[in-house]
Amino acid sequence: MPSSSPFPRVTVLGLGVLGAQIALQTAAHGVDVTAYDVDDAALATGRGRLDTFAAEAAGEMPDAEAYRGAPERIRLVSDLAEAVREADLVIEAVPERLELKRDVWARVGAAAPEATVFATNSSSLLPSAIADATGRPDRFLALHFANHVWVNNTAEVMGTPQTDPAVADRVQAFAEAIGMIAIRLHKEQPGYVLNSLLIPFLGAAAELLVKGVADPATIDLTWRKATGAPAGPFQIYDVVGLRTAYAVASADPRSAVWAAHLKEHYLDQGKLGVESGEGFYRY
Repeated sequence: MPSSSPFPRVTVLGLGVLGAQIALQTAAHGVDVTAYDVDDAALATGRGRLDTFAAEAAGEMPDAEAYRGAPERIRLVSDLAEAVREADLVIEAVPERLELKRDVWARVGAAAPEATVFATNSSSLLPSAIADATGRPDRFLALHFANHVWVNNTAEVMGTPQTDPAVADRVQAFAEAIGMIAIRLHKEQPGYVLNSLLIPFLGAAAELLVKGVADPATIDLTWRKATGAPAGPFQIYDVVGLRTAYAVASADPRSAVWAAHLKEHYLDQGKLGVESGEGFYRY
């Protein structure tokens, strides 16, 4: 399909669960996409994710062929400088570690064209903690996607006090051009709107489990039946991914018991959620 994106060439850094979804969604809407990961093995894994997500989206969306053909249109690159050399917009979705993100952005800032706009998909870090590493804080902001991008199609646009409002406007227009509902935040907020609501909810469910109040299936059933929600908290955990849940829990000393529970009973047994075929449930 022809694209109305204000950024004709987009590079996505990281082909993990969300990075692959962002790349797929962007390519399915006619944008020229390059995807970067650290080596050929990571790219091969990422290509598998792209194919899996494309098949899933094709079964759920009316424009099935756009999704089905999108992986073939995504250029895979393991050289960071090459990946960003001609990019109009770079979206970063590397692991949620501040120093890693700052290092990646410093290298991107040195290699990308002067006019390139930068966006982080960080789920918990404030863009102002990263902005100066890019060398162009006025062209940097957060663009946060929800998991299952083509269905849960929100994209939160959150700048810093240094972000040029015109840049934020262009990023908002990009989000809308690739089928997102753009959520514009007026100030920085850890967790944006979505995770500011979601993380306490998931944390309450985790507390019920580790205290032995109820098992995951019972907690999920209670929430679904009492509220009419399509999924309970542990179903959401499986979709988000238990590695992500563990990373968030590990960063908060108040969640140490929950982090240990996840590691012992799930991560150490290879149960990572939907991506591995088993988490709190089997898939």
